[in-house]
Amino acid sequence: MKATGIVRRIDDLGRVVIPKEIRRTMRIKQGDPLEIYTDREGDVIFRKYSLMGGISDFAAQICDTVYKTTGRPALVTDRDTVLAVAGASRRDFGDKPISGELEEVMMNRGVYQQQEQERAIPVVSGSDALSVSVAAPILAQGDVLGCVVIGRAADQAPTGETEYTLTRTIAGFLGRHMES
Repeated sequence: MKATGIVRRIDDLGRVVIPKEIRRTMRIKQGDPLEIYTDREGDVIFRKYSLMGGISDFAAQICDTVYKTTGRPALVTDRDTVLAVAGASRRDFGDKPISGELEEVMMNRGVYQQQEQERAIPVVSGSDALSVSVAAPILAQGDVLGCVVIGRAADQAPTGETEYTLTRTIAGFLGRHMES
């Protein structure tokens, strides 16, 4: 664990305020669910909860199939990080925070497809090695849980209708899977 030097007191209702700097760094927003753990040493650990985290192995299999079918990098994210990737380095993309632009695409709740003249949207923050070619939000019970992305390297041609439909279908399937 990393010490921050920040101390907070618990109020009479058992609440503690997470400092703004930590919320901003960890991308914790109002209403975000947090898991609470304890360890043997008596530490209390807060971790952002991801409903999508439970299906990361399944998502990895889907990404692998999409990559083998299309020849394009495929990724599945939750609202903050990349959960599964195929066709690109897991070390460079796995568990990395998604870019703010991709988060915005996801929150718009529509399927996005990059047009030839548009500026490339990076998949992860701080890296433009892979841009978003097609992205479809994963919606379950009206909430955005994550995103299915087909990526595009700088030397690849734009995607077509097939990749668009495939991405939208997979996102719909994962959304229905999460509802059940």
